Amino acid sequence: MGGKKKRAKTPGLLGDNRKARFLYTIEDTLECGIELRGTEVKSIKAAKFDFSDSFIEASGGKLTLRNLSVTPYNHASLFNHKSDRPRQLLAHKKEILKLEHKVNERGFTLIPLKFYLVQGRIKVELALCRGKRLVDKRQSIKVHDIQRDIDRDFKNR
Repeated sequence: MGGKKKRAKTPGLLGDNRKARFLYTIEDTLECGIELRGTEVKSIKAAKFDFSDSFIEASGGKLTLRNLSVTPYNHASLFNHKSDRPRQLLAHKKEILKLEHKVNERGFTLIPLKFYLVQGRIKVELALCRGKRLVDKRQSIKVHDIQRDIDRDFKNR
């Protein structure tokens, strides 16, 4: 029975931005908390969110997550949340200032890589990264194809 190989799901992993690893060169990562309201927690724990186009804005000593779309929770009628509001990320002041300095000075960008649970709390792994050029993307595809061929050869032996 052929078909696609299923990826092993990490316990507690709610979402992974694999496209980001293709589009960006990741320089550094940081784990942050996220400020959520009411039913947003239940929606995110049910993996009812999209963060493929989201980014993090660093200004004024704060990290703000933009373009995170959280689907309204089905079982909440009156107390549902606004699906596309900006959300504040929680990190130490020194880390925020360091990231803000790098983003403003060197042309880096901040994007979320993963959403996951740590002891019942939702965490975000954000990445300080630089955009890849077309040549770099082609190189990534080439390396991926070579690795896939090697894995296939080992499997067949």
